Amino acid sequence: MRGDVGQKSIALHREKRGKLGTSVRVDCASSEGLSLAYTPGVAAVCREISQAPDAAYDLTLKWNSVAVLSDGSRVLGLGNIGPHAAIPVMEGKAALFKSYGAIDAWPLCLSCHSVDEIVAVAKAVAPVFGGINLEDIESPKCFEIEDRLKEELDIPVFHDDQHGTGVVALAGLLNSLLLVGKKKKQAKIVIGGAGAAGFGITKMLIEDDFENIVVCDSKGILHGNGNHSPYKRELAAMTNRDGQQGTLADALKGADAFIGASAPNALAAEHVKSMAGSPIVFTLSNPVPEIDPAVAKKAGAAIVGTARSDFPNQINNVLGFPGIFRGALLVRATQITEGMKVAAAHALAGVLSEAELSKEMVLPYPFDRRVVPAVSIAVASAAIKDGVARHKMAESGMEEELRSLGLL
Repeated sequence: MRGDVGQKSIALHREKRGKLGTSVRVDCASSEGLSLAYTPGVAAVCREISQAPDAAYDLTLKWNSVAVLSDGSRVLGLGNIGPHAAIPVMEGKAALFKSYGAIDAWPLCLSCHSVDEIVAVAKAVAPVFGGINLEDIESPKCFEIEDRLKEELDIPVFHDDQHGTGVVALAGLLNSLLLVGKKKKQAKIVIGGAGAAGFGITKMLIEDDFENIVVCDSKGILHGNGNHSPYKRELAAMTNRDGQQGTLADALKGADAFIGASAPNALAAEHVKSMAGSPIVFTLSNPVPEIDPAVAKKAGAAIVGTARSDFPNQINNVLGFPGIFRGALLVRATQITEGMKVAAAHALAGVLSEAELSKEMVLPYPFDRRVVPAVSIAVASAAIKDGVARHKMAESGMEEELRSLGLL
């Protein structure tokens, strides 16, 4: 971690005593205001919703609310630090939802850890929310939790460690390949790490027609004959078309790109030197990357990206999830489809003009005000196309809504 940023962050959190609070949007401080916001007037609102449950989107905060839900079992690169220690990250995530997407989000850090318990809690609180962002839940249980909630709820459930990472990595890779003059169908992509992020990245690349992908876990290359867990067998079946076996070092020989979602210092300069000409290196372990960006550049990497904001080319989920959920909420989507994710990635990749694009900037900065509108409109349009939108609207209507929220 650079300099004293950690100590400065502690000082900030101590001074502010957290990053979130609530705000009241109506008058409760007068007799009339109280009677309309609460009793007796609110009874009429309750009756309205009881007769037509979807009216909750028009009459309550549900239209613009997201739960950021975690059990603290896989927080950043810190591991299983528990729900109390996870609060700063989930609170921060909620702050980013509000700051970038104008979405009201609540951190829900759970003291339960089993799949059944987490699913039960999520289902119990779902009526309040227009979407659920699953966060920092260890694999493989994160996969089962998401699958079950997607099946059992009628609001978007999105595991950001998988899909947000996949969307932003795909966007960065598309622009990077463009800069180095390589085609996605010919490029060999090595994914370092077969956890939630590695799984999500791989599935996103396949969804966008990448054909030559090799995934490595801590033991080496995933392949069809390996003794892998069920979800790693699924990864192996989708990748490694040549049946390659061996270590990460073997996989990287002649590779065009490495996307790391594994562990600090997992990549060495020798690995980068063994890659094809003008290699792309995305080292996304956070806060400590798989290789120091300066070392990767010195070893010959043409483009280096990290998940951190203090290096060039930030390949971070903050570029994805605010716009993805904003788009889903715009049209009251019942889920987030693969088509919506691919649309988000291509919209994000297209934010920068040809003149702005460079090897030091393959994606826009997170605070670029073009990002959320571009991503959200693409996602909302894809939701309508995929038939998961409760509320259909023209692009002009989406723009008007975004403008009313201060996002355009």
